[in-house]
Amino acid sequence: MTTHAAVLAALLGLALGTAACSGPPTSESSVGQPSPEQTSAAPSPRPPSTTPAAPADRTGMAGLQDPGSRPLGWGPQQQDADAASQALAGMGLEQQAGQVLLPFYTGLDHETRAADIERLHLAGSIIMGDNVPRTPGGQVDTGAMSAVTLRLQSAATADGRSWPGMIAVDQEGGAVARLRAPLTEWPAPMSYGAAGSGPLATEAGQALASELSALGFNADFAPTADVTMGPSDPTIGARSMSGSAGAAADLGVAFSRGMQAAGMLPAAKHFPGHGSVSVDSHLGLPVQPASLDQLRAKDLLPFQAAVNAGLPMVMTGHIVVPALEPEVPASVSKAAYAELRGMGFRGVAVTDALNMEALKDRFPHGSAAPAALAAGADLLLMPADVGAAHAAIVSSVRSGALAPERLAEAAQRVVTMMIWRGRTGAPEGSQPGSGADISRKISAAAITVLAGPCSGPMVPPSVRVTGGTDQDRARFAAAARDVGISIGEGPLVSLIGHRRPALDPAAPVADVVVTLDAPWALADSAAPAKIALYGRSPGAFEALAAVLAGKAAAPGKLPVAVGAQNPGSGCG
Repeated sequence: MTTHAAVLAALLGLALGTAACSGPPTSESSVGQPSPEQTSAAPSPRPPSTTPAAPADRTGMAGLQDPGSRPLGWGPQQQDADAASQALAGMGLEQQAGQVLLPFYTGLDHETRAADIERLHLAGSIIMGDNVPRTPGGQVDTGAMSAVTLRLQSAATADGRSWPGMIAVDQEGGAVARLRAPLTEWPAPMSYGAAGSGPLATEAGQALASELSALGFNADFAPTADVTMGPSDPTIGARSMSGSAGAAADLGVAFSRGMQAAGMLPAAKHFPGHGSVSVDSHLGLPVQPASLDQLRAKDLLPFQAAVNAGLPMVMTGHIVVPALEPEVPASVSKAAYAELRGMGFRGVAVTDALNMEALKDRFPHGSAAPAALAAGADLLLMPADVGAAHAAIVSSVRSGALAPERLAEAAQRVVTMMIWRGRTGAPEGSQPGSGADISRKISAAAITVLAGPCSGPMVPPSVRVTGGTDQDRARFAAAARDVGISIGEGPLVSLIGHRRPALDPAAPVADVVVTLDAPWALADSAAPAKIALYGRSPGAFEALAAVLAGKAAAPGKLPVAVGAQNPGSGCG
């Protein structure tokens, strides 16, 4: 054991052991004493969560507990932290630096990424859309995808580590889905808010995650815990489950519980909330002007619920919050991480992608990585150049700019989580497409009628259709045909996607307007019938056709305000 590693092992044993003994957080009692950073920035108390804390596991006779099985409050047990401490004691600086980096890569050169994982001792890799092998017909080649994740996994363990590498993906459902057919296509997460069912969200989370698990994934950066503020939110929109903080909190935890039941590591994102800022952090740097009291009353509630439920990861966003630290994005802000830890979170704090425009100019040459670590991050997602980020971390520790204890603490949390994930395993995954019935059920429960009849046929047996994509219109035509509606003459059905097209004064006025994403465009429509569908999956169009033909009711309720129509509006 090196002297550097021995000192870090001793420090980690003390620090992590003390934290573990305090048990899982509960609502208000999880807050505890504020850190020095919070004392000046966070004077007011936090509101209680809408979701109760997960009960502590107890084993042994007469309530006695095996010390190794003591829960840490975020998934792992003390035995996992102990094993991580032992593993880190044998690591050098370069290995520890690799454990906190989760890179991306471009295209299908999986071998180069595998070599990077081995050389830099990386935590694993995220898979993006352009990394997905496809069949000649354009679908996901599931056999080849499984081979890719297996190769990356073998690279992660090539240095002798006994825990699995993290093979992650962004798969929220709706617009954010890196793997599509033949996997189940899911409607937008706002569907869960419209359906208003926690059990349905749990069922969906488990089904989505089970298909991913079968392909070798063990982490999914979902769900979005952001509370959308409405049409001025350019980034989150229908990725948000609700405009109500309480509903977003409950549904986000429910969806995460389903993911965990399938062996998938979830991550609540994007702390401290991306749904109430008007700049997209993929393109620029948003500023959140709200006070801490305002944030704690709304945007932070879903994250507090995630913490209280013991979820293992929270993703921090590239959002400046002057009430926490002026001009500094939360992902690299000590005050933001202090706020998160003050809420009782003991798990892995992962940054949003470090290659996004919000950070690129401010932190060149990999410098965002040590900056985020110094602030309090544990896992650094998608640095623009993982080699430069790794070198920057190593250099910062050697120069004294980054405390070795901070790097060791971050690596400890990541390794603890992955040891736990490896120890507990995952149930056998599901076949691609096996969640189609659940996806269909979600859309049938979410579809919302804002204008027009609540029962009986809305249209005659023949309609015209406009708007949407070629695929949208083809799916609508197929679903309509199945319920006895043909495409030809008759009332005009207009499909509206994420952005409403510019109004054409010469265009015919639609008789039925259907939003396929967020429902806000319905406020501008003069159509006599208005429907919010929250998705463009085959199951969503089947739900739409059934309502138009009068063969099914529309039980959904608005999870957000649409013009003068308040949340809760609808036929349901």
